[in-house]
Amino acid sequence: MGTPLLVALSVLGPSQAAFGQSSSPEPATEQSVWDAPEPWRTDRFLLATSIYTNHFSYSPEHNDHQHLIEAEWNVTGQWLAGVSLFDNSFDQSSQYVYGGYKCRPLEDLQPLYFKLTAGVVHGYRGQYQDKIPFNSSGFAPAIIPSVGYCVNRFCSELVVFGAAGVMVNVGVTIP
Repeated sequence: MGTPLLVALSVLGPSQAAFGQSSSPEPATEQSVWDAPEPWRTDRFLLATSIYTNHFSYSPEHNDHQHLIEAEWNVTGQWLAGVSLFDNSFDQSSQYVYGGYKCRPLEDLQPLYFKLTAGVVHGYRGQYQDKIPFNSSGFAPAIIPSVGYCVNRFCSELVVFGAAGVMVNVGVTIP
């Protein structure tokens, strides 16, 4: 009767045999970027829309309803790329394709971030073509700063579009 117990102890080892554990090691659980705490995960998409626009100077020509749809990919923790489809200030269908940089300078307030994007705007045509600088060919360079705050998967941003105005965007991150 003692022989099977000795065989079990020699195969399993004393600590595993005492508790009836298997000799095969437990598979290690892989850590994913999605296991990181919100909102600091880096490789994700943001889908956003504009909920409020205000132009710095009033004009009856200005459209304050941009119908903006934005898709943004955080390539790393700081670098990003994206595209926005919107109706510009003169109700013309427009696009903004960009790259950018996002930083979180306040260690104690990580949900807060600052973002600077640069890219090309298209869509200002006809009598409104000269309303944005360097738009002689229908394409114009743009630099757009913003400040944002995320709670779990929901983010909001205050976006300054040139000297023309500000916009509030809200969005959700998706895998």
